[in-house]
Amino acid sequence: MYFKEEDVIKSTILLSPDSIDSEFPSFNIAYGIDKNFLFGCAISITSILTNNSDKKFTFHVFTDVFEKDDELKFLELAQQYNTKIVIYIIDCEKLKSLPSTKNWTYATYFRFIIADYFNGRADVVLYLDADIMCKGDLREIINLQLGDNIAGVVPERGREWWEKRAESLGVPSLVDGYFNAGFLLINIKKWAEFDISSQAMDMLTDKELMKRISFLDQDVLNIILTKKVLYLSVNYNTQFSINYELKKDCTNPITAETILVHYIGPTKPWHEWAQYPSAKYFSAAKKLSPWDTVPLIKPKSTNQLRYCAKHKFNQHRLIEGIYCYFKYFSKKMF
Repeated sequence: MYFKEEDVIKSTILLSPDSIDSEFPSFNIAYGIDKNFLFGCAISITSILTNNSDKKFTFHVFTDVFEKDDELKFLELAQQYNTKIVIYIIDCEKLKSLPSTKNWTYATYFRFIIADYFNGRADVVLYLDADIMCKGDLREIINLQLGDNIAGVVPERGREWWEKRAESLGVPSLVDGYFNAGFLLINIKKWAEFDISSQAMDMLTDKELMKRISFLDQDVLNIILTKKVLYLSVNYNTQFSINYELKKDCTNPITAETILVHYIGPTKPWHEWAQYPSAKYFSAAKKLSPWDTVPLIKPKSTNQLRYCAKHKFNQHRLIEGIYCYFKYFSKKMF
C-alpha cells in the first residue's frame, strides 16, 4: 500500500443527520477533487440520490480545500436526503511533483489515495469523477460481483482508439480494450493484493515511460490493469463534451438507457456558458439541491473566456459573445 492514511489525510469531517446510524449498511461512492470541482461534486451526489431514493449510500469526498460555507452546504445536502457524506482533507505535497496539465491537476491522483484508504474498510468502492451526473438506477452496479477482476470499467471510444493507445503505450493487449478512468468500480482487496497504487507511482515517475503517456494516470491504469478488469456497458459512463455543441453535426450519445453521463472536456455543465439541453441532467439535480439558487460559474481564465465567447455566439447571444471576446483579448494581452 503506497498511501498511508496518516501521511496523506489531514482530517475528516462527518456530515450526516443525527438519525443515521454511523454504522448503517450502505454503498460507498467516492470522489477525488480540487476546489474547482466541489460544485460539480455536490450536484453529482444530488443526481445519484434523486434517481436512487430507495437505496442507501455513503459519499466520500477527498479534497484539499473545504471552506466553512462548503461544509454548511454539504451538511444541508446530507440532511435533505438523509444520507451520509464524509469529507477527507488531503495533504497534496507528495502529488504536486507528479505530471499534470491544465486540464488534469494533481487531484487526478486522489483516486489512488481513495483505493488505498479503503483497504480493510470496504470490499468495493465506486470512484466517480465529479463531472458525472446520474440519470438512472444504480442497482446493477451495487449488486455486481467483480470476482478476480481488480475493477469494473467502461471502455473509452472504440477499437480504432484502443489500437492507437496500444501502439503509443507499447502494450499490445490494449487492442482488446482501453477504459476511461472517470468511472472505477474498485475491488479493494484485489487492488491491495496487486499493490496498484505503488505500481502506478513508480510508472508516473519513470521519465522514459512518461514520454509515451498522454492521459496521465488513465494511461498508467490501463497499462497496469490490462486483462484484469471487467468491462461494463457504456451506459455507466456515456461521455459527452458540451464543446461538441459548437459543431454543426453534433451527435448526442445520451439515450434513455444511459445511467451515468460524463461531461468530459473543459466546459462543464456548471459553467454559465454551458446552457444547452444536453446539460439538463446537471440542471435538474441542481434545482433539487441546496445549490438551487447558487449562480453558475462565470469565465475567469483566458481559456474559459474563449470558450464562453464561442458558445455565446453559438447560442445567438451576440452582445455577450463580443463582450467575452473583448475580455479574452484584454486578459491575454495584459
